[in-house]
Amino acid sequence: MAKRAAPSVLLTFLILGCAVQPTEAQQQFESQHGPIRVVEVARGLEHPWGMAFLPDDRILVTERPGRLRIVEKDGTLSPPVEGVPDVYASGQGGLLDVALDPDFAENRWVYLSYADGGRSAASTAVARGKLKGGRLTEVRRIFKQKPELRGTAHWGSRLVFARDDRLFVTTGDRQQREHAQDLSGHVGKVIRIERDGSVPPDNPFVGRAGSAPEIWSYGHRNIQGAALHPDTGALWLNEHGAKGGDEINRPEAGRNYGWPVISYGVEYSGGRIGEGTEKEGMEQPLYYWDPSIAPSGMAFYTGDKFPHWRGNALIGALKFNQLVRLELQGTEVVAEERLLKEMGERIRDVRQGPDGFVWLLTDESEGRLLRLEPVTE
Repeated sequence: MAKRAAPSVLLTFLILGCAVQPTEAQQQFESQHGPIRVVEVARGLEHPWGMAFLPDDRILVTERPGRLRIVEKDGTLSPPVEGVPDVYASGQGGLLDVALDPDFAENRWVYLSYADGGRSAASTAVARGKLKGGRLTEVRRIFKQKPELRGTAHWGSRLVFARDDRLFVTTGDRQQREHAQDLSGHVGKVIRIERDGSVPPDNPFVGRAGSAPEIWSYGHRNIQGAALHPDTGALWLNEHGAKGGDEINRPEAGRNYGWPVISYGVEYSGGRIGEGTEKEGMEQPLYYWDPSIAPSGMAFYTGDKFPHWRGNALIGALKFNQLVRLELQGTEVVAEERLLKEMGERIRDVRQGPDGFVWLLTDESEGRLLRLEPVTE
């Protein structure tokens, strides 16, 4: 059985999440392991969605309306990077995640996920281009989700490179849930492709008639957070449930994660979803939330700035405007802490920077790039 967040534990940690001593560019919050300082690095980003750290300590940040920015070391925002593909910026769609090629220092490839299409039909897509100064060159779309569907929600769209340099692309069900169980398309799936968009020969559905060969796993609702486990190298992800039932999963090749046949959530009307919470041949989540937290960006902490957090998973929560910290023993979540709730902003992305600090993006019309630091003085 999946493990659910314990309400008594959450209440304790929510109390610890109160804010103290806000300043113009910094705020301080309490946590279970001491106070945390939130430092504003940049502001004025319009609904930022994803970020990637360049080797020279600058940061690429996507804005959902379709702009890619470079944040300089002093927090200055560049003009929009030229050469970004046209995006369908509507509802939850637009320019979404960004990732650097594993050999970026040599080849300069940058990967972008985005909503591609228009009002009548659109898909989650991935393109790559070479970053040269303030421009992307040699831009080419390397993946497009099939079938194209009408709608503006549930695009998924995290990009994660595995240790073998294959690219995982997460998708959503586009609010047309029946597609999540249909192996002929990419909707509601985890996708695994080569860096040029071709299909790895060891993907689980290669050679299976009627199945899309790019599929790694299926039965997902809307995956907006994903990261590699630092010890095992396995992909972990979080996905939105309906009313309750947000999940953490560790997708394995060819496995079915149940949506919409099984779920720990219910319809927004209160009705039952599918056949209950379990069914033979369908995987259980490692952990789930009820009520929903609307999970977003995800990272595993491995640095030395927050030693008590080492090995923990950090997850942004859109619904309650907070950062969730999960303590793990193997694949089991043994404790949960809610942080930064009083900051009052939707946390869209979470990354560990090369400096060992934790970096956040807030999903607001005047979104911010933030750095978390321990208060040591």
